[in-house]
Amino acid sequence: MKKKLLFTAHSLSLGGIEKALVNLLNTLDEEKYDITLVLERKEGIFLEELPKHVHVIEYQLNHSKNILIRKIKNRLHLWKWKIEHKNKYDFAISFATYSIPGACITLNASKHNALWIHNNYYQLYNENVKEMKKFFRRIKMRKFQHHVYVSYDNMNTMLKYFPQYQKRSIVCNNIIDYQTIRKESEEEISIKKNGITFVNVGRHEEHQKRLSRIIDACDRLKREGYQFQVWFVGDGVNHKKYMEQVKALQLDDVILFLGKQKNPYPYYRLADAVLLSSKYEGYPVVFVEAMTLNKPIVTTAVSDYREIENKYGIVVENNASAIYRGMKQFLDHGFVIQKPFDPQEFNQQMKEIFENLVEGKK
Repeated sequence: MKKKLLFTAHSLSLGGIEKALVNLLNTLDEEKYDITLVLERKEGIFLEELPKHVHVIEYQLNHSKNILIRKIKNRLHLWKWKIEHKNKYDFAISFATYSIPGACITLNASKHNALWIHNNYYQLYNENVKEMKKFFRRIKMRKFQHHVYVSYDNMNTMLKYFPQYQKRSIVCNNIIDYQTIRKESEEEISIKKNGITFVNVGRHEEHQKRLSRIIDACDRLKREGYQFQVWFVGDGVNHKKYMEQVKALQLDDVILFLGKQKNPYPYYRLADAVLLSSKYEGYPVVFVEAMTLNKPIVTTAVSDYREIENKYGIVVENNASAIYRGMKQFLDHGFVIQKPFDPQEFNQQMKEIFENLVEGKK
């Protein structure tokens, strides 16, 4: 008999959580698992990458401007869902941590369930423990049988504030589609390099990603006479602000804005190093993408940075001056990866952790 699994998420729009979910679903054996995916919005660039055997349901919320109508309709919708799906599944997973409807659906769908935690919520809430705990009460963290973190650093941070959940907590990094990464990296693109090139891939959002650190470092390095480039692949709420900052500092010849790219991997291939300036991360997808393509990394000390340090790249302190020093170190000395990363072995380890969880062997 196949095990019936249910996953919940907000949508399959472009993002690290969404890509991680699709990668996981593509590795699960359809002979072993009957999989249902519930989305608040059945939309997004990754919909077309889902395995054909995954059954997709849209759990659409009412968004009426009338608060009373909205609350009544959403409550009735949830009651109907509970009646139709109560304990219908062998295992249920709330994969998008931030989705409150997803958490409710998951807890109702199976007594055997897990909450996936992708980010460092202590940092996300600006070290405001009260607000962080309020969020996890809203998604009913205490009711989940398992809490799955994508990095050891994040798990250890959370357990400082939720020590009562230690026995429920495990780590399972996100599975990577390394074959597609390598294949898509070979796509031909038209871009002209000028000196040593760094690439940054991600959201253009200052609170977490801190791209202003890179811009400030570029300003210092250019004034010191270094010839290099930084490619920004991505978009976000602070995109315009970053472009204005680059223009004001006359760094248009150094920093290139390449926009959001469905396939960023040719830029990894052509760059000399991958650059990460974040204040915090869950587990950076760019780490394993860079490692898969055998590209050195220059990064701040975000979650699980010890896996990178002196093996796959240069790790610096978590501040603006340190980014400058890390880039300068790479420009002066480069970095040679001594032992290539084995993504197949990595994926197998993560798949075993997942299957043991679902089979009750945690």
